[in-house]
Amino acid sequence: MDIFEKCSQFTAAREAQAAGLYPYFIPLEETEGTEVTVHGRRIIMIGSNNYLGLTTHPKVRQAAIDGITRYGTSCTGSRFLNGTLRLHQELEERLAAFVGKEAALVFSTGMQVNLGVISALVGPKDTVIIDKDNHASIVDGCRLSLGEMKRYRHGDLNHLERILESLPADSGKLVVVDGVFSMGGDIVDLPGVVALCKKYGARLYVDDAHSLGVLGDGRGTAAHFGLTGEVDLIMGTFSKSFASVGGFVAGDADILHYIQHHARSLIFSASLPPPNVMAVMAALDIMENEPEHVQRLWRNGRKMLSALKELGFNTAKTQTPIIPIIIGENEPTFLTWRLLFEHGLYTNPVVAPAVPQGQALLRTSYMATHTEEQLDCALDILASVGRQLGLIS
Repeated sequence: MDIFEKCSQFTAAREAQAAGLYPYFIPLEETEGTEVTVHGRRIIMIGSNNYLGLTTHPKVRQAAIDGITRYGTSCTGSRFLNGTLRLHQELEERLAAFVGKEAALVFSTGMQVNLGVISALVGPKDTVIIDKDNHASIVDGCRLSLGEMKRYRHGDLNHLERILESLPADSGKLVVVDGVFSMGGDIVDLPGVVALCKKYGARLYVDDAHSLGVLGDGRGTAAHFGLTGEVDLIMGTFSKSFASVGGFVAGDADILHYIQHHARSLIFSASLPPPNVMAVMAALDIMENEPEHVQRLWRNGRKMLSALKELGFNTAKTQTPIIPIIIGENEPTFLTWRLLFEHGLYTNPVVAPAVPQGQALLRTSYMATHTEEQLDCALDILASVGRQLGLIS
């Protein structure tokens, strides 16, 4: 068989394009956070992870410009060799303090953090245990490791305990959880997970990609629950609330030292460019000194969740400004997306394998910078399309 034969046999995306129901890789001509321009038309964006709306904040923009002016556009090398600036170290020190840990390590993407950290720590005789709804980067990090991966049913701590109980007492065990689950918007039961990790001698790694800037006054899931000292490693990304690109992991200094010398995605990738580092530092300044951004995010999220529930939409078990609208099957999900898009509303259709089969949804998420007028307009469009398609009465 020709290795390329599978390429010609992949027709699903082209069929969706032909039917006018293909929702992915849409080029944005302009973006100002809460609104984007597509084909010359302004559309309200409720599908972004720009939770605090800082990508267009003047301080963040200027910081990126200053980064280019002072350092240029790239470090042209890995952190391991010539790609570490004092700037990277300064950001690591500040991030560690921000999340309440001893040390931190910055990677070039959030995906690389999970690939590098998990594969570095989980060896041949170790087991990594993850929630079935964890992000794909966690799953791929587990696959890259030399240990065994076990998955427990989403949020089912009884199932997690049965897995932990079945493992040898003297084996290495790492439990990895999302702080906020990116599709459902629900928050992990961190106190319950911490208790089980203590009981069975497992280490705990929390992916705070969608929690930083959102929970715990912006400091993440562990801060939200007052359990920072009970979490071994905290991971975060810069492509969401931090308004840039990249990621980091924070924890005890000796653990970070080991990861620094064993994480292949760090050692063999170019380091985070200076303008991105400077943008993150500016966003961090804002998060530390202007709590009103997080407060506005939650105000907007609560408004939309209350209104969507009142309209009759199925919003599952979300607890955050990530609000899914559960539809079920793929075709009506794509149709709903298209009608919303045509009416001027940008959402994200999510189907299997990103969610379980038969649980396709529209992922909506809200920003601190959405105006009342934008949110009211979005609700009007959602209500109109929802009634047209029989999603609500």
